[in-house]
Amino acid sequence: MTAASAQRALAWCDAWNRAHPWDHNAHHHGWIERHLPPRIDTVLDVGCGTGELARRLSRRARHVTGLDADPGSIDTARRLSLEPSRGRGDVDFQCVDLMTAALPGGYDAITALAVLHHVPFEPALARLRDLLAPAGTLVVLGVYREETPSDHLLSAAAVPANLVMGTVKTLQRRSRQRPVTVNPPTAPTTTTLREIRDVASRQTPGAALRRHLFWRYSLRYTAPPEGSR
Repeated sequence: MTAASAQRALAWCDAWNRAHPWDHNAHHHGWIERHLPPRIDTVLDVGCGTGELARRLSRRARHVTGLDADPGSIDTARRLSLEPSRGRGDVDFQCVDLMTAALPGGYDAITALAVLHHVPFEPALARLRDLLAPAGTLVVLGVYREETPSDHLLSAAAVPANLVMGTVKTLQRRSRQRPVTVNPPTAPTTTTLREIRDVASRQTPGAALRRHLFWRYSLRYTAPPEGSR
Protein backbone atom coordinates (compact mmCIF):
# COMPACT_ATOMS: atom_id res chain seq x y z
CA MET A 1 0.00 0.00 0.00
CA THR A 2 1.34 3.43 -0.96
CA ALA A 3 1.58 6.31 1.52
CA ALA A 4 -1.28 8.08 -0.27
CA SER A 5 -3.48 4.96 -0.09
CA ALA A 6 -2.70 4.57 3.60
CA GLN A 7 -3.68 8.19 4.24
CA ARG A 8 -6.97 7.73 2.36
CA ALA A 9 -7.71 4.57 4.35
CA LEU A 10 -7.02 6.33 7.65
CA ALA A 11 -9.22 9.27 6.62
CA TRP A 12 -12.06 6.89 5.72
CA CYS A 13 -11.73 5.09 9.06
CA ASP A 14 -11.77 8.40 10.92
CA ALA A 15 -14.92 9.53 9.10
CA TRP A 16 -16.64 6.20 9.80
CA ASN A 17 -15.74 6.38 13.50
CA ARG A 18 -17.16 9.91 13.75
CA ALA A 19 -20.41 8.72 12.18
CA HIS A 20 -20.59 5.66 14.44
CA PRO A 21 -19.23 6.84 17.81
CA TRP A 22 -18.94 4.59 20.82
CA ASP A 23 -17.33 4.83 24.24
CA HIS A 24 -14.28 2.59 24.47
CA ASN A 25 -14.13 2.93 28.24
CA ALA A 26 -17.83 2.23 28.80
CA HIS A 27 -17.36 -0.91 26.70
CA HIS A 28 -15.32 -2.32 29.61
CA HIS A 29 -17.74 -1.43 32.42
CA GLY A 30 -19.23 -4.92 32.51
CA TRP A 31 -15.75 -6.47 32.60
CA ILE A 32 -14.82 -4.24 35.54
CA GLU A 33 -17.96 -5.21 37.43
CA ARG A 34 -17.24 -8.90 36.93
CA HIS A 35 -13.86 -8.46 38.61
CA LEU A 36 -15.21 -6.77 41.74
CA PRO A 37 -16.55 -8.59 44.80
CA PRO A 38 -20.32 -9.26 44.67
CA ARG A 39 -20.92 -7.13 47.78
CA ILE A 40 -19.00 -3.91 48.43
CA ASP A 41 -19.59 -1.17 50.96
CA THR A 42 -17.63 1.87 49.71
CA VAL A 43 -16.21 2.46 46.22
CA LEU A 44 -13.91 5.13 44.79
CA ASP A 45 -14.19 5.66 41.02
CA VAL A 46 -11.20 7.71 39.84
CA GLY A 47 -11.53 9.55 36.54
CA CYS A 48 -15.30 9.10 36.70
CA GLY A 49 -16.05 11.31 33.68
CA THR A 50 -19.82 11.66 33.25
CA GLY A 51 -20.41 9.18 36.08
CA GLU A 52 -21.80 6.21 34.18
CA LEU A 53 -19.61 3.62 35.92
CA ALA A 54 -20.10 5.24 39.35
CA ARG A 55 -23.89 5.09 38.94
CA ARG A 56 -23.66 1.51 37.74
CA LEU A 57 -21.57 0.49 40.76
CA SER A 58 -23.99 2.21 43.13
CA ARG A 59 -26.48 -0.61 42.48
CA ARG A 60 -24.30 -2.94 44.53
CA ALA A 61 -22.45 -0.58 46.90
CA ARG A 62 -23.66 1.41 49.88
CA HIS A 63 -21.77 4.52 48.74
CA VAL A 64 -19.75 5.48 45.65
CA THR A 65 -17.44 8.48 45.35
CA GLY A 66 -16.73 9.63 41.80
CA LEU A 67 -13.55 11.65 41.34
CA ASP A 68 -12.52 13.75 38.35
CA ALA A 69 -10.27 16.79 37.98
CA ASP A 70 -12.30 18.19 35.07
CA PRO A 71 -15.11 20.54 36.18
CA GLY A 72 -17.15 19.96 33.02
CA SER A 73 -17.14 16.21 33.56
CA ILE A 74 -18.24 16.54 37.18
CA ASP A 75 -20.98 19.04 36.30
CA THR A 76 -22.31 16.62 33.67
CA ALA A 77 -22.11 13.66 36.08
CA ARG A 78 -24.11 15.54 38.71
CA ARG A 79 -26.70 16.69 36.17
CA LEU A 80 -27.19 13.22 34.72
CA SER A 81 -27.52 11.71 38.19
CA LEU A 82 -30.57 13.90 38.79
CA GLU A 83 -32.40 12.29 35.86
CA PRO A 84 -34.79 9.58 37.14
CA SER A 85 -33.76 7.19 34.39
CA ARG A 86 -30.08 7.46 35.32
CA GLY A 87 -29.86 8.31 39.02
CA ARG A 88 -29.18 5.34 41.24
CA GLY A 89 -28.03 4.79 44.79
CA ASP A 90 -25.78 6.98 46.90
CA VAL A 91 -23.18 8.63 44.65
CA ASP A 92 -21.04 11.65 45.51
CA PHE A 93 -19.12 13.43 42.73
CA GLN A 94 -16.05 15.49 43.62
CA CYS A 95 -13.98 17.74 41.36
CA VAL A 96 -10.55 17.15 42.90
CA ASP A 97 -7.10 15.90 41.94
CA LEU A 98 -6.31 12.32 42.92
CA MET A 99 -2.85 13.16 44.21
CA THR A 100 -3.91 16.04 46.49
CA ALA A 101 -7.52 15.20 47.45
CA ALA A 102 -8.33 14.66 51.11
CA LEU A 103 -9.82 11.18 50.90
CA PRO A 104 -10.70 9.00 53.90
CA GLY A 105 -9.32 5.76 52.46
CA GLY A 106 -10.51 2.34 53.48
CA TYR A 107 -12.35 1.73 50.20
CA ASP A 108 -13.54 -1.80 49.52
CA ALA A 109 -13.08 -1.23 45.79
CA ILE A 110 -11.30 1.37 43.67
CA THR A 111 -11.68 1.73 39.90
CA ALA A 112 -9.49 3.94 37.73
CA LEU A 113 -10.58 4.28 34.12
CA ALA A 114 -8.26 5.85 31.51
CA VAL A 115 -6.89 8.32 34.04
CA LEU A 116 -3.46 7.23 35.30
CA HIS A 117 -1.65 8.49 32.20
CA HIS A 118 -2.68 12.00 33.32
CA VAL A 119 -0.61 11.77 36.52
CA PRO A 120 2.81 10.35 37.50
CA PHE A 121 2.08 6.65 37.22
CA GLU A 122 4.05 5.15 40.11
CA PRO A 123 2.99 7.69 42.78
CA ALA A 124 -0.62 7.41 41.58
CA LEU A 125 -0.63 3.62 41.76
CA ALA A 126 0.90 3.74 45.24
CA ARG A 127 -1.76 6.24 46.32
CA LEU A 128 -4.59 4.02 45.07
CA ARG A 129 -3.05 1.03 46.85
CA ASP A 130 -2.86 2.98 50.11
CA LEU A 131 -6.52 4.06 49.81
CA LEU A 132 -7.72 0.44 49.77
CA ALA A 133 -9.23 -1.27 52.78
CA PRO A 134 -7.61 -4.56 53.83
CA ALA A 135 -8.52 -7.18 51.22
CA GLY A 136 -9.89 -4.36 49.03
CA THR A 137 -9.88 -4.63 45.23
CA LEU A 138 -8.24 -2.23 42.77
CA VAL A 139 -9.16 -2.40 39.08
CA VAL A 140 -7.27 -0.12 36.67
CA LEU A 141 -8.17 0.14 33.00
CA GLY A 142 -5.66 2.33 31.22
CA VAL A 143 -3.90 3.15 27.98
CA TYR A 144 -0.27 2.40 27.21
CA ARG A 145 2.42 3.39 24.72
CA GLU A 146 3.06 0.76 22.08
CA GLU A 147 6.60 -0.59 22.15
CA THR A 148 6.87 -4.21 21.04
CA PRO A 149 5.93 -5.93 17.76
CA SER A 150 3.04 -7.65 19.55
CA ASP A 151 1.79 -4.24 20.75
CA HIS A 152 1.72 -2.95 17.18
CA LEU A 153 0.15 -6.15 15.85
CA LEU A 154 -2.71 -5.96 18.34
CA SER A 155 -3.18 -2.27 17.53
CA ALA A 156 -3.47 -3.09 13.82
CA ALA A 157 -6.02 -5.83 14.58
CA ALA A 158 -8.04 -3.36 16.64
CA VAL A 159 -8.66 -1.03 13.66
CA PRO A 160 -11.16 -3.23 11.74
CA ALA A 161 -12.63 -4.48 15.04
CA ASN A 162 -13.20 -0.86 16.04
CA LEU A 163 -15.13 -0.20 12.82
CA VAL A 164 -17.35 -3.25 13.41
CA MET A 165 -17.95 -2.37 17.05
CA GLY A 166 -18.91 1.20 16.18
CA THR A 167 -21.45 -0.06 13.67
CA VAL A 168 -22.92 -2.57 16.14
CA LYS A 169 -23.14 0.00 18.94
CA THR A 170 -24.91 2.46 16.61
CA LEU A 171 -27.47 -0.15 15.60
CA GLN A 172 -28.04 -1.16 19.22
CA ARG A 173 -28.89 2.44 20.10
CA ARG A 174 -31.66 2.31 17.44
CA SER A 175 -31.19 6.00 16.82
CA ARG A 176 -28.56 8.50 15.78
CA GLN A 177 -28.30 9.86 19.31
CA ARG A 178 -24.68 10.05 20.28
CA PRO A 179 -23.29 8.98 23.64
CA VAL A 180 -23.10 11.74 26.26
CA THR A 181 -19.59 13.16 26.07
CA VAL A 182 -17.54 16.04 27.39
CA ASN A 183 -14.19 17.35 26.24
CA PRO A 184 -11.81 17.04 29.18
CA PRO A 185 -8.09 17.79 28.81
CA THR A 186 -6.13 14.99 27.18
CA ALA A 187 -2.59 13.79 27.82
CA PRO A 188 -0.20 11.74 25.70
CA THR A 189 0.39 8.14 26.69
CA THR A 190 4.04 7.75 27.66
CA THR A 191 4.18 4.56 29.76
CA THR A 192 4.79 1.20 28.08
CA LEU A 193 3.41 -2.12 29.28
CA ARG A 194 6.91 -3.13 30.34
CA GLU A 195 7.18 -0.02 32.51
CA ILE A 196 3.67 -0.56 33.90
CA ARG A 197 4.61 -4.15 34.80
CA ASP A 198 7.79 -2.99 36.56
CA VAL A 199 5.92 -0.40 38.62
CA ALA A 200 3.17 -2.88 39.49
CA SER A 201 5.72 -5.39 40.76
CA ARG A 202 7.03 -2.77 43.18
CA GLN A 203 3.80 -1.10 44.28
CA THR A 204 1.12 -3.78 43.86
CA PRO A 205 2.92 -7.14 44.03
CA GLY A 206 0.83 -9.99 42.73
CA ALA A 207 -1.33 -7.75 40.53
CA ALA A 208 -2.72 -9.31 37.34
CA LEU A 209 -1.81 -7.33 34.21
CA ARG A 210 -3.58 -7.97 30.91
CA ARG A 211 -3.49 -6.31 27.49
CA HIS A 212 -6.91 -5.67 25.87
CA LEU A 213 -7.89 -5.28 22.22
CA PHE A 214 -8.96 -1.65 22.00
CA TRP A 215 -5.68 0.01 22.99
CA ARG A 216 -6.22 -0.69 26.70
CA TYR A 217 -4.62 -2.67 29.50
CA SER A 218 -6.03 -3.78 32.83
CA LEU A 219 -4.39 -4.15 36.22
CA ARG A 220 -6.18 -6.02 39.04
CA TYR A 221 -4.88 -6.04 42.58
CA THR A 222 -6.20 -7.30 45.91
CA ALA A 223 -4.78 -5.74 49.07
CA PRO A 224 -3.51 -8.04 51.82
CA PRO A 225 -6.06 -8.89 54.51
CA GLU A 226 -6.04 -7.04 57.80
CA GLY A 227 -3.04 -7.76 59.99
CA SER A 228 -0.84 -9.05 57.16
CA ARG A 229 0.56 -5.75 55.85
